[in-house]
Amino acid sequence: MAREPARRGPASAHFRKQIEAAEADGVKRDDMLLRLTLSDVSHLKRDRDLAVTDISFKDGVMRYLGVRVEQGGVTDSALDLTSKA
Repeated sequence: MAREPARRGPASAHFRKQIEAAEADGVKRDDMLLRLTLSDVSHLKRDRDLAVTDISFKDGVMRYLGVRVEQGGVTDSALDLTSKA
């Protein structure tokens, strides 16, 4: 399996592009899952360039751009397109 190149720039911009590309390929945001490192979660929460509507918290679940976020438990953040969120 090919390893994804190292990410450059903020997590918010990187995952926005991935989410939008997956959606353009026909994947529904409800079928996506962002598995983020605790560091990336922290950066998203503190990113002053994000619109208030880009991140939501409801019933103990964080979402970024409507995609459910799983916090921690991974060494590299990734967008999972096969998981039912």
